[in-house]
Amino acid sequence: MRQRYQSLWAGYGDVVVIVKRVVVAWLFVLSLTGHAWAQAEAVWVQVEAQPNLADATARAQVYAADLPDVNGFALGGGWYGIALGPYARADAEQVLRVYRAEGVIPRDSYISLSTSFRQQFWPIGANVLNLGVVAPPTAVVPEADETVPVPEAEEAVSAPETPVVAAPPVPDETPGEAQRSERLLTRAEREELQIALQWAGTYGGAIDGAFGRGTRNSMALWQEQKGFEVTGILTTLQRAALLKDYNSVLDDLRLETVRDDTAGIEMVLPTAAVSFDKYEYPFAHYTQSGDIPATVLLISQAGDQTTLFGLYDIMQTLDIVPLDGARSRRERSFSLIGEDATRISETRVSLQDGQIKGFTLVWPAGDEERRTRLIEEMDKSLVRLAGVIPPEAGAEEQAIDLVAGLSVRKPRLSRSGFFVDSQGTVVTTTEAVDSCTRITIDGEMEAQVATADTTKGVAVLTPEEALAPLAVARFSASAPRLTSEVAASGYSYEGVLGAPSMTFGTLSDLRGLNGESGLARLALNTLPGDAGGPVLDSGGGVLGMLLPAPDTGRALPDGVQFALDRETVQDVLAEAGLAGANTNSGQAINPVDLTAAATGMTVLVSCWD
Repeated sequence: MRQRYQSLWAGYGDVVVIVKRVVVAWLFVLSLTGHAWAQAEAVWVQVEAQPNLADATARAQVYAADLPDVNGFALGGGWYGIALGPYARADAEQVLRVYRAEGVIPRDSYISLSTSFRQQFWPIGANVLNLGVVAPPTAVVPEADETVPVPEAEEAVSAPETPVVAAPPVPDETPGEAQRSERLLTRAEREELQIALQWAGTYGGAIDGAFGRGTRNSMALWQEQKGFEVTGILTTLQRAALLKDYNSVLDDLRLETVRDDTAGIEMVLPTAAVSFDKYEYPFAHYTQSGDIPATVLLISQAGDQTTLFGLYDIMQTLDIVPLDGARSRRERSFSLIGEDATRISETRVSLQDGQIKGFTLVWPAGDEERRTRLIEEMDKSLVRLAGVIPPEAGAEEQAIDLVAGLSVRKPRLSRSGFFVDSQGTVVTTTEAVDSCTRITIDGEMEAQVATADTTKGVAVLTPEEALAPLAVARFSASAPRLTSEVAASGYSYEGVLGAPSMTFGTLSDLRGLNGESGLARLALNTLPGDAGGPVLDSGGGVLGMLLPAPDTGRALPDGVQFALDRETVQDVLAEAGLAGANTNSGQAINPVDLTAAATGMTVLVSCWD
């Protein structure tokens, strides 16, 4: 009898479990059907980003003329994004697929979360960030299959109806079963779940693979947001759903493992965005192959720590590594991040067993979630194989402004200047420092503008670190004589030659063409790079500063140049709290000594964007 009761009780327990699962599944279905638009996760299709509000508003108006659900939000950092939505994720993915296929949005559009957006600027006065999702446009909702008409029977004999039995819901695990399957996860898999929960916005703790109270609470919050039974333990199906959402941002990149035996590197690459182009030691170039302006460099060469540090310095001169961004160099590795208004470049390199290997990813700005996810996938997938790129690879193309097939970063323009004191203060033309994000002296030393007189065309620069000039300008104390010999020192070719050159001529007049004072007219042939350099008399005294070619609206005869006289230059120095030294230069000196003094005080001033 006792055995019979035990059997009955066990059967009853099975029924209770089944009923419980059916009820949970039914409640879940109700929550999806009855409250789908209110409870679904709000995501967006981000189609464009602009660096200023005016352009972003104009583009939003263009999109709104053809598409519904157009919104504009501030992204931070001076950028403004245009997005469609908010939709449930499945609807957003459908909108993304259809609109991209029809060509009405860019191919590099992507799914974005509400957390990416700040204040709304379009439509004016709207604020839809926290109002839930909207139904997708009917034009992108797939139509149901048409029902095939059934011909009427000739005889009015009704066939017995076959009852339709609904498929039972897929049973999920109980909390106990979920916990048992959870124990089979590796540490890396547990950490990946924490990362996915962090991405979903429910977890803010350490990524340590330990499922403590913080992780359990975040799992419960995620379950609540998704309409699952709240247990704080993810079932196998729920873990798969979480990871599917987490990885959906990379779906369009077609991540595939690429084995490059020449470089000795195997790693995951976004094959929908880049494909192999060429080898240029020490790089394997994978360049843009789709709509995303992306580049991947595989870095591979033999070497030691000295080689590694040299590569670190060279990489920072390349155009693909913008100036702004974090840099980190360790004993056996380095990382570089460079970013500007249009792109972000990230490089990760390490030295092991005499081989330097790593990669650079260049990705468009404004797509930060996908970029950071991609670079982590690339980094963790990198496998070091035997061999490195041979030094002779790609040796055919050579140019002074190329390194391994990559353009060296160049300044927007370079002009000349000259030292006026022993601390390295420099006088130059305001043309050399106009709208620059960075100013350098002789290509390497950072400098700041101490004062700039745009009316007179003179700027005074102070180096960030004290310098020790070879020579310092000494202004002539004697009045210059008409038709006397003069010399101009400057970087005529804007630094290509690596040293200043001398140009000789005569003093034509002590006034401008319209009788302006403070100017001197010279008869000598100079180039744009010479502007800002010193003009000297035959005794080595500085008569003034060479000015850029004047914009008179007329073509002047060859050999007509102008210089700002020494008194005007010294007045600007005085305004900056400085005083230039004088010298009695009435006696001519040896041309060799004159050249040494002139080139020793002359510097290259470069303006960088």
